Amino acid sequence: MAAAGALPAEWIKNWEKSGKSEFLQLCRMLSENKSHENVTFRDIQQALYELANHVVKGNLKHDQASNVLSDVIEFRDDMSSILADVFCILDIETSCLEEKSKRDHFTQLVLACLYLVSDTVLKERLDPETLESLGLIKQSQQFNQKSVKIKTKLFYKQQKFNLLREENEGYAKLIAELGQDLSGNITSDLILENIKSLIGCFNLDPNRVLDIILEVYECRPEYDEFFVPLIESYMYMCEPQTLCHILGFKFKFYQEPNGETPSSLYRVAAVLLQHNLIDLEDLYVHLLPVDNAILEEHKREIVEAKQIVRKLTMVVLSSEKTEEKEKEKDKEEEKTEKPPDNQKLGLLEALLKVGDWQHAQSIMDQMPPFYATSHKPIAIALCQLVHVTIEPLYRRVGVPKGAKGSPISNLQNKKAPKQAESFEDLRKEVFNMLCYLGPHLSHDPILFAKVVRLGKAFMKEFQSDGNKQEDKERMEILFSCLLNITDQVLLPSLTLMDCNACMSEELWGMFKTFPYQYRYRLYGQWKNETYNSHPLLVKVKAQTIDRAKYIMKRLTKENVKPSGRQIGKLSHSNPTILFDYILSQIQKYDNLITPVVDSLKYLTSLNYDVLAYCIIEALANPEKERMKHDDTTISSWLQSLASFCGAVFRKYPIELAGLLQYVANQLKAGKSFDLLILKEVVQKMAGIEITEEMTMEQLEAMTGGEQLKAEGGYFGQIRNTKKSSQRLKDALLDHDLALPLCLLMAQQRNGVIFQEGGEKHLKLVGKLYDQCHDTLVQFGGFLASNLSTEDYIKRVPSIDVLCNEFHTPHDAAFFLSRPMYAHHISSKYDELKKAEKGNKQQHKVHKYITSCELVMAPVHDAVISLHLPKVWDDISPQFYATFWSLTMYDLAVPHNSYDREVNKLKVQMKAIDDNQEMPPNKKKKEKERCTALQDKLLEEEKKQLEHVQRVLQRLKLEKDNWLLARSTKNETITKFLQLCIFPRCIFSAIDAVYCAHFVELVHQQKTPNFSTLLCYDRVFSDIIYTVASCTENEASRYGRFLCCMLETVTRWHSDRNIYEKECGNYPGFLTILRATGFDGGNKADQLDYENFRHVVHKWHYKLTKASVHCLETGEYTHIRNILIVLTKILPWYPKVLNLGQALERRVHKICQEEKEKRPDLYALAMGYSGQLKSRKPYMVPENEFHHKDPPARNAVAATVQNGPGGAGLPASLTISAAKLEESTAEETDKLKEKTQGAVKVINKAANAAPKVTTSNGNSASNSKIIKEKDDKEKSGKEKDKEKKEKTPAAIPEVKALGKDGKDKPKEERANKDDKTRETKEKTPKSDKEKEKAKKEEKTPKDEKSKTVVTNAESKFAAEKEREKEPSRERDVAKDMKSKENIKGGEKLSVAGSLKSPVPRSETSESEREQKRRKVDTHSSPSHSSTVKDSLSELKDSSAKHYINHTTPALSKSKEREVDKKDLDKSRERSREREKKDEKDRKDRKRDHSNSDREVPQDSTKRRKEENGTTGSSKHSKSESPSDSPRSNEKEKEKNKSKSSGKEKGDSIKTEKMEKSSSGSKKESRHDKEKTEKKEKRDSAGGKEEKKHHKSSDKHR
Repeated sequence: MAAAGALPAEWIKNWEKSGKSEFLQLCRMLSENKSHENVTFRDIQQALYELANHVVKGNLKHDQASNVLSDVIEFRDDMSSILADVFCILDIETSCLEEKSKRDHFTQLVLACLYLVSDTVLKERLDPETLESLGLIKQSQQFNQKSVKIKTKLFYKQQKFNLLREENEGYAKLIAELGQDLSGNITSDLILENIKSLIGCFNLDPNRVLDIILEVYECRPEYDEFFVPLIESYMYMCEPQTLCHILGFKFKFYQEPNGETPSSLYRVAAVLLQHNLIDLEDLYVHLLPVDNAILEEHKREIVEAKQIVRKLTMVVLSSEKTEEKEKEKDKEEEKTEKPPDNQKLGLLEALLKVGDWQHAQSIMDQMPPFYATSHKPIAIALCQLVHVTIEPLYRRVGVPKGAKGSPISNLQNKKAPKQAESFEDLRKEVFNMLCYLGPHLSHDPILFAKVVRLGKAFMKEFQSDGNKQEDKERMEILFSCLLNITDQVLLPSLTLMDCNACMSEELWGMFKTFPYQYRYRLYGQWKNETYNSHPLLVKVKAQTIDRAKYIMKRLTKENVKPSGRQIGKLSHSNPTILFDYILSQIQKYDNLITPVVDSLKYLTSLNYDVLAYCIIEALANPEKERMKHDDTTISSWLQSLASFCGAVFRKYPIELAGLLQYVANQLKAGKSFDLLILKEVVQKMAGIEITEEMTMEQLEAMTGGEQLKAEGGYFGQIRNTKKSSQRLKDALLDHDLALPLCLLMAQQRNGVIFQEGGEKHLKLVGKLYDQCHDTLVQFGGFLASNLSTEDYIKRVPSIDVLCNEFHTPHDAAFFLSRPMYAHHISSKYDELKKAEKGNKQQHKVHKYITSCELVMAPVHDAVISLHLPKVWDDISPQFYATFWSLTMYDLAVPHNSYDREVNKLKVQMKAIDDNQEMPPNKKKKEKERCTALQDKLLEEEKKQLEHVQRVLQRLKLEKDNWLLARSTKNETITKFLQLCIFPRCIFSAIDAVYCAHFVELVHQQKTPNFSTLLCYDRVFSDIIYTVASCTENEASRYGRFLCCMLETVTRWHSDRNIYEKECGNYPGFLTILRATGFDGGNKADQLDYENFRHVVHKWHYKLTKASVHCLETGEYTHIRNILIVLTKILPWYPKVLNLGQALERRVHKICQEEKEKRPDLYALAMGYSGQLKSRKPYMVPENEFHHKDPPARNAVAATVQNGPGGAGLPASLTISAAKLEESTAEETDKLKEKTQGAVKVINKAANAAPKVTTSNGNSASNSKIIKEKDDKEKSGKEKDKEKKEKTPAAIPEVKALGKDGKDKPKEERANKDDKTRETKEKTPKSDKEKEKAKKEEKTPKDEKSKTVVTNAESKFAAEKEREKEPSRERDVAKDMKSKENIKGGEKLSVAGSLKSPVPRSETSESEREQKRRKVDTHSSPSHSSTVKDSLSELKDSSAKHYINHTTPALSKSKEREVDKKDLDKSRERSREREKKDEKDRKDRKRDHSNSDREVPQDSTKRRKEENGTTGSSKHSKSESPSDSPRSNEKEKEKNKSKSSGKEKGDSIKTEKMEKSSSGSKKESRHDKEKTEKKEKRDSAGGKEEKKHHKSSDKHR
């Protein structure tokens, strides 16, 4: 703008021409600019000042200026005032200047403009000297004096009276006027007129009059309507601040120490504030204490609270002294003078009482949070205001039915907050008021209840459907407000209430309408944040913990009731803190669980819910380790919590959803530790236990109906679980957790190993796997028994969906689906029965079969997708589905169990009758209960019997389509074991029993293409891999399975009649494996009884071998699992004495080695060792177990050596027999290691089978046929055989190597050859056994005379004695056996587990690996060099161990003599044996020191012996699997002499031995090196032989 700078110089120069008009135009423009008033005003001032300044400087004449100004003056009304201001400034400026001319110019200008500005304005603004020079006043001095006088008169002379004594009449009249009766028609206007008259008449001071009006108002508070308008009208005459100052002086008066401000003053101030007659800001500054002091006090309170907490948590020993000190402190505090009132709080209280919420709120905002309401009067005043505000809404929706209630009258105050009519209105004021109250709502429990009831009513409306969208949004906002109020007000207030159980229950009424997620969120805030928000709450928390400690220290089983009441009392107000402490104690001391659970019966519903939250929080605590520091076991705190969980959720009605969801979330996150909780909860609430410690009786009971399970199947009594299991079921169904939990557990089993197990200890991984699996079985069992058919079918998808979409393992998928099939079939069956009334048994069976077909047909189709198409070439989907869908309940009725339970009930009833003390009515009740139970059991047994018969009928019809065996029977068995038996026998204890029964059932049904022999052989032959891959519980179940299998085998083995009846004519015991579809065979094709006994002995031997191997690996898992399995199969194994002794020695060794290192293994081994010793009397010598021939003692012994039954036969035949025997055993083992996947088999396999079979005819000729056929097959081997015949000792080894050599390339070829060979290898076994048996029957007769002649009489007598001893033993054994048969039911045992019999797809293993395994599984101990080297030794041993059945009778006298001699001899012998044993021990110690002198063959040999490789095969003459030390010494000498010789057989054997020593799993590298060194030193030419041998292998 132009005015901003000076006036342009050219304007002044050309003033008359253009300057004047320019200036006028500028002024006009500035005047018209109305938008920026201030800016315009300044600019005009500036323009006028510049103009006047030019005059003062002499650039412009004063008359020119005055002319322009006279025009300008009209532009604005206040222009003259602006001009006066300009003159005033110039006056000051020019008076300071020394230049006289400028001053003169100024004076002339003012004189010229006098007509434009009035005199009075100039007199106001100009200096007196200037005024004098202008002639406006006569003398400046007089002017000054006069103004001073006027000011004094105005301001300092009193004209009004403000003291009552100065004008007592006037004030008396004023007070009478204000104090008169106001009830008539006297108005404030009338009185005001009178007051004005009094003031005028008596010269009363108006301020003092106002003060008196306020005093009278204080005394007459009920006349608000009169005094408020009076003061309001009076204030028009006063300055606005006057009223505020007068009130301030009044408050000031009471601010002395010990001063107490009257409430009437607060009330007057509050009313004046409410009517806006004064401002709060103006009054607030007059009140004490200042805000900083309040803040300091608040901080001090927090510090004090913390100190109290610290004192409570500190351990104070000299408690009496501290108490005295505290009392003294309290006295000192009382002496100090009380500080003056907090006037701000007094005013606040008054404001709340008159209902002025706005001003009250602004005062509270000035203070720390909850500081104001922590003063009880204020809290109560605010509560009262809330009462009034919510009254109409509460009356409408909150009052419970039937309650009268006392209505609250509203404030007579129009300016009070508006009352709430709807929930929406609560948001405006009430929620805000409650938030300011915070925890101090505790002062008014009635208001607390009202708020909670309103919340309940709101939730009812909130949850009812049918609201519009905008309503829903509004309700959502209200709901979040309600949650905030609950968090900030209701829960903290409950904390400060003194154990008010009713409030807790009232609050639960609202809480139970919230989803648990919201509730738990609130509890979390309450526990972890609320207690720190306020000093009072901090103290309460400390006191609660202190009290909790006091109670918990004294809690025992004896004082549960009184302690429980104290816990209940404490929990009503502070449950989170209390439970947190209790749970921390339970985690440390698990013996507290029972008393704590019992003591929680006095809790409210809300507290139970809080307890559930606290438990979950404790479980999820991230700071706690879930494993013990050794990382092999689950932490005890977690176990204690889980146990507590189960007990507390069962006993009290606590909502389970949160806990179950927590477990599910943990599983989703891949953590399975917390399954422990689910396991405990299901166990306690549903009474379903999963334990491996079940007795056979319990297991048998578990195969019956529900009633039998409940009575005899579990350890604990399952009484009273009906309600708790219903609660668990409801929680699972309401929150859709039943199936997800099952699927998560099924998936997590493998997750445990592959994801979770990564870093963890193998033992812990096994534990977690077992826990996961057991919980799945337990949980699935719970669902099966508790869910209705509809619920189950609705929730569980079909089997193919389970496996393919949800990736559930097959065993688990069938486990979940099985109850569904059973439910479904039974419901279909019932429908068909109702539809048609036919009552005949066959009708029923027909209907049952129809219903089965209807239900199972879709399942048959569904299972096809679970496996490769090749699988279904051998077993049908129907068979697979049948196997997996049936249970023990379907296969057999546990009559013994039913009888046992019924007898128990009878005994109970008798005891009730005999009990004299029981009152008659109780007797009657108990008897009725027992009778009802008995009837139920008998009914259930009948029902199950009918069901089992129907199932067996169904199976009879189905069986022909079961096994298709399109490849071979062998392959069929492989698939059956791999896909059915192995996965299921380790699933649960009952499944283990089921698998064994099912195998027997398939055999009994005479199922086509099922070879029972092959099946049992595969199960017993090599259990090392399966045992090693089990977890602890799986091993136990696998053991039960083997036990049941052995029980069946032992039953057949025990009696020829049983064998003939149950196996004699069955297709499962055919020894000729013909092409598929041809099952017809004559009696000659069946395995006879004696040969079966040989086979059983072979199986026992195999089990021993595998057990010894596992025990000697030193691997934790191997040892633990085999001990578990052995313990389980103890009733039926070991039965043979020498095998038992071998085991005993190994187990004893384990006991010694593991005592310090691995105590859990030591405990297992000791337990087994003790049980094994107690079984010793039941064991029999080998020749009683299966028929054996005594060895032929003649010159040809060396040749016959290899096959004890081979006397009189050509050497070659014996050898081929031995070879066959050995290869079968060896290769059976090998088969286990090779992949048994489904592979198409060439016809060759089927054709090859007859080539190697033999009937029971002429054994010699048959064996020749075998030999010929073998020769055809293995062409190019005749030379080898001749060599073997020449060097008999080396024969078996060469044979075996030849076999090896031939096998290696085969293994590297396609799997087809594998199959072909498998069949060949399988068959010879049984045939050979038959042949052997025949030989054995013949040989005794042939040998009778020879034996008598060869043996000296003394030896004869000794043998007689030997014969007597075993016969005695046999009698004892028979007795024992008969006892065992009586106890049969009790001696059952159950099977353990294996992942898969197939090693994981290692089709082509390295040659070395194969060699190693072959050596490992080499099974014929009679082919060792020991046998050759110590013939005399063997003769002795055979004399010791075997009875010569053909000894003729001696005369009695001779007998007596012989008896005496024998006694003496036996004593001598026993002494010798003891010496030998000592020597043996010393030798072993020496061997352990591993001196370099030891010969490699010897060490390898001994290793083999300890492994049981030298143990007895079915016709060996061995002593026990380890030889006596004497033979070892002889062997050493022989070996040394041999090493120098260069016989071909020996060197081959040496090489073989070296291989075994280097390939064996158990050989350490150290041993290997030594062996190699020794080899180099001892055997010259050994290397060449080795090379030659390898090349010959390749050539072959």
